[in-house]
Amino acid sequence: MAVTLGIYYIVPWLRWDRGPALPDQAVLVDLANRRFFFFFIEIWPHEFYFIAGLLIMAGLGLFLFTAALGRVWCGYACPQTVWTDLFILVERWIEGDRNARLKLHRQKKWDLRKLRLRVTKIFAWILIALATGGAWVFYFADAPTLLRDLVTGQAHLIAYSTVGILTATTFFFGGFAREQICIYACPWPRIQAAMMDEDTLTVGYREWRGEPRGKLQKEVDPNAPPQGDCINCMACVNVCPTGIDIRDGQQMECITCALCIDACDDMMEKIGKPRGLIDYLALSDEPLERAGTPPRPIWKHVFRLRTMVYTGLWSLVGVLLIVALLMRSDIDVTVAPVRNPTFVTLSDGSIRNTYELRMRNKHGEERRFEIGIESSEALSLSIEGSEDMSVTVDPDSMRLQRVYVVAPKTSQAAQGALSDLTFWIEDSISNERAHKDTVFHGKGNGQ
Repeated sequence: MAVTLGIYYIVPWLRWDRGPALPDQAVLVDLANRRFFFFFIEIWPHEFYFIAGLLIMAGLGLFLFTAALGRVWCGYACPQTVWTDLFILVERWIEGDRNARLKLHRQKKWDLRKLRLRVTKIFAWILIALATGGAWVFYFADAPTLLRDLVTGQAHLIAYSTVGILTATTFFFGGFAREQICIYACPWPRIQAAMMDEDTLTVGYREWRGEPRGKLQKEVDPNAPPQGDCINCMACVNVCPTGIDIRDGQQMECITCALCIDACDDMMEKIGKPRGLIDYLALSDEPLERAGTPPRPIWKHVFRLRTMVYTGLWSLVGVLLIVALLMRSDIDVTVAPVRNPTFVTLSDGSIRNTYELRMRNKHGEERRFEIGIESSEALSLSIEGSEDMSVTVDPDSMRLQRVYVVAPKTSQAAQGALSDLTFWIEDSISNERAHKDTVFHGKGNGQ
């Protein structure tokens, strides 16, 4: 909980120097300028495949961990679980342990003490929910600036409404709905079975050791029937966030949080019994343990065909993303022919096509780009609004530039239908080039 909440609350405040023309927030989803910044990585709109790749890796990672260890994501890292744990922790600090909270809940008379405890708890929950909603909007704007604007009332209405909605939902989900979200709203419990098999390590009850259950006996009666280690103390049920009895077997509601393991181990130590009555188990080990044979090593459950396939796919996507990131250029160009009209016949009979070039400068400083064309035909290029063949592109921005390509009236390009054409741009400082293929439309293509 400390690690996951620390990441969520602290990351928007981390700084990363990208130069004077770029934001210095380490992680920023800049919707206004259609950018995503992650430390030294900047993702442009046309590079959304990086985000898609990360989402694929997240899905494969979820499959991998579920196949190996059950619903560990749900039990340890899911936002619903993390914030619910935080709300319960604050509730325990203020109102006491479970027995004290139950006693306070059943108290019908609202005296000053009960009112004070409830108001303090609700106020603390609201502060947590407000910090949660506020932290989320800091990922979409400069955090220090937005915080100042929020406090002084100068922030946009969208920021206030987003904080309000997230505050309300966090307060309700973490404080009141809790496990109901996991049971009724989350789709993952209903598909997790497809990810698990008999070798998956998940929370289970050693029924062959714990049964038959019975109360703890201070003096053992040699004539009494044998009794298992489970003394039916209900500690495992009392700590379960979804209210199930793990002794009834694996159930859809179980989020593999392992709180029942801790509770049972504590009780076993108190009564002098071995730990592990409730533990991480694999179904395939049950026959071995029933026969008194030690279970297989954990690594044999974790490293098997299914998990290796998931790991291979996950690694493959990751490697492809890294290769694509290393190979991408700092300049880029796209070409869109103007279709209305497809071509224009000039007064001297020559044919002119119009194109719109979108040139991207991903550097942190202004760059001048030389524009040129390559073709097997005798084509000439001119740039709208420029006397030479170069334009200036602002730092970390895209420039839309209209250009004209003309073919002499007697040329094959003018008389024919389509001719191959390549536009290129060259950075005047680094001499880096980018190009884009397109076609030139002649008379043979029709009006």
